Amino acid sequence: VQLQASGGGLVQAGGSLRLSCAASGRTFSSYAMGWFRQVPGKEREFVAAISWSGGNTYYADSVKGRFTISRDNAKNTVYLQMNRLKPEDTAVYYCAANRGSNWRTMESNEYDYWGQGTLVTVSS
Repeated sequence: VQLQASGGGLVQAGGSLRLSCAASGRTFSSYAMGWFRQVPGKEREFVAAISWSGGNTYYADSVKGRFTISRDNAKNTVYLQMNRLKPEDTAVYYCAANRGSNWRTMESNEYDYWGQGTLVTVSS
């Protein structure tokens, strides 16, 4: 599976962005998907995960109530809608595919494929 993330950019605090991650291949629905983020000098941080069909979602406490993960298996795409953005949300955001049984894992080493990252900058 190859993943291509897009949608990052510069936004003011309180604003919104929607990230997209397009996957290649015909087995997209067999992967749970996740979003992570990373700030230079820090470890990659779990943001959200979604189950294979999209019926279940899981969020880090820091984004719960502000971010929404969704997927469209017909389009081989996963999304991250980010609302009420804060300066501390500034990071490179990565999408990832997990072929294991634990769809809601927060551990980056349990994800098998990664997108290239898209930069989100939130100004105060």
